[in-house]
Amino acid sequence: MPATDLDAPRLAIDLLAAARAGEPVEDLVREIARLERGFLRASLTDDDARRAFWLNLYNAWIQVRIAQEPAAYGNRLRFFAARAIPVAGTRLSLNAIEHGILRRSQLSIGFGYVRNPLPSAFERALRVDRLDPRIHFALNCGARSCPPIGVYRPEILDSQLELATAGYLGSEVTFDPEHEVAAVPRLFRWYRADFGGYRGIVALLERHGRIPAGVRPRLRYGAYDWTMTPAGAGTEGVAADVFPLGGLRGNRPEPPNPNG
Repeated sequence: MPATDLDAPRLAIDLLAAARAGEPVEDLVREIARLERGFLRASLTDDDARRAFWLNLYNAWIQVRIAQEPAAYGNRLRFFAARAIPVAGTRLSLNAIEHGILRRSQLSIGFGYVRNPLPSAFERALRVDRLDPRIHFALNCGARSCPPIGVYRPEILDSQLELATAGYLGSEVTFDPEHEVAAVPRLFRWYRADFGGYRGIVALLERHGRIPAGVRPRLRYGAYDWTMTPAGAGTEGVAADVFPLGGLRGNRPEPPNPNG
């Protein structure tokens, strides 16, 4: 049964669950649209709550829109810019959620170095206080190269994002020790500043054991496969205690189980 408007974070989780199961979403969409902005802001008490809500909502709406208009994905510029998502009396685009709210008013262009000088009042009220670059390993844009969909929860969000990061880097990064070249996901190029530039990227790769300590490799950015991923593909094997409703992904290894 859908959650009531007294539990905004749960509504996003329920919408994601319904979307990935191919169930009707209309009632949940209406509930989220009818939330009061002040109530939603008060419900999302800190950055973990904001990130979990907006990650779940973004991932849900990717699947909803693909299910409703699969052909629209062919024009990605229009697909991600369309204000098709009603939230608390405001219509948002996928870009607005990702770049405005989760990336704290960064523009989609500029490699993360260019801020939006005129964010909306809605964006200012509901965006995160601090950009966490690990969101890039949690946002699923509906393409084969995207990270998996997980169900994110504020109380364990940090561990979930660590697992999502480890899983994605584990499947996407390779290192050539002879030439000291690291092949990395194109996300690092698109959002270079989010990760702290070259030094931040190298530190992240080192922390997750993808390159040896002390190495300063040349980075080679891989191609991005925009082949649309159908809802419900590859939902087995995600650690149930960290991603409670499973994961939705393309043909990638699942994030590692924290219990071994």
